[in-house]
Amino acid sequence: MTTIVAFHAHADDPVLLTGGTLARAAADGHRVVVVVATDGLDAEYPTARWRELEASAAILGVRRVVHLGYADSGHGPALFPDPPGRQRFARADTEEATHRLAALLRAERADVLLGYDPNGGYGHRDHVKVHEVARRAARLTGTRLLEATLPRDVVLRLVRVIGALRIPLRYDTGALSRAYSPSAAITYRFDVRRFAARKQAALAAHVSDVRGTGRLSAVLRVLVWLPAPVFGLVAGREWYVDVTRAGSAHPALQVSARSPRRRR
Repeated sequence: MTTIVAFHAHADDPVLLTGGTLARAAADGHRVVVVVATDGLDAEYPTARWRELEASAAILGVRRVVHLGYADSGHGPALFPDPPGRQRFARADTEEATHRLAALLRAERADVLLGYDPNGGYGHRDHVKVHEVARRAARLTGTRLLEATLPRDVVLRLVRVIGALRIPLRYDTGALSRAYSPSAAITYRFDVRRFAARKQAALAAHVSDVRGTGRLSAVLRVLVWLPAPVFGLVAGREWYVDVTRAGSAHPALQVSARSPRRRR
């Protein structure tokens, strides 16, 4: 049995970028652990997001959910003061956060760590911090690191479709053209369409985000409402950059992996 630790920034991130991969690994009998840097607590939803994360993770087959101990840093130019008793992740000492994650990797005897690409996906400060901490923790522990990402061309196609459907999307499309990863940098494309229904159900468990007024809420609602086969076409593939370049995909992931450069 392999242990896979997926390190994410916020409560809804595990399902969006890695949900199918985690569901596939869990279904194959591997131990899956999700570590979330921030708790997602705020004035509107003081406890709901963590309960929703646990429900979502259970649908995917995750065995353990861990909070690294930091507060959400928010998005936008202003970084607000730390809430009482918690430090915003963007302000956290990188070495301290690295050692927290490394201690968990050792305790779990993790074989694979999932992190984020250098852009932190779309550039959220907490996502960039996840990238930094994951890379340092992987080097410190010798854990295989795969960074979850999206091909930029896929992102831009999705943005055009979203715009054509007149779904509100409060993102700078110019910035998105520089976000995530170029296709040439991606090592593995995982086909997770068999687990699309489970991924969609896990996404629907994040009620606060799906029904909320966040920047991505309108898109999440559409994804949750899509017929399962259509959702599979939209969200049935997940992409990773293998930082360690240790040959083929880890056996826990290999069955569903397809490399753009190493076709089987």
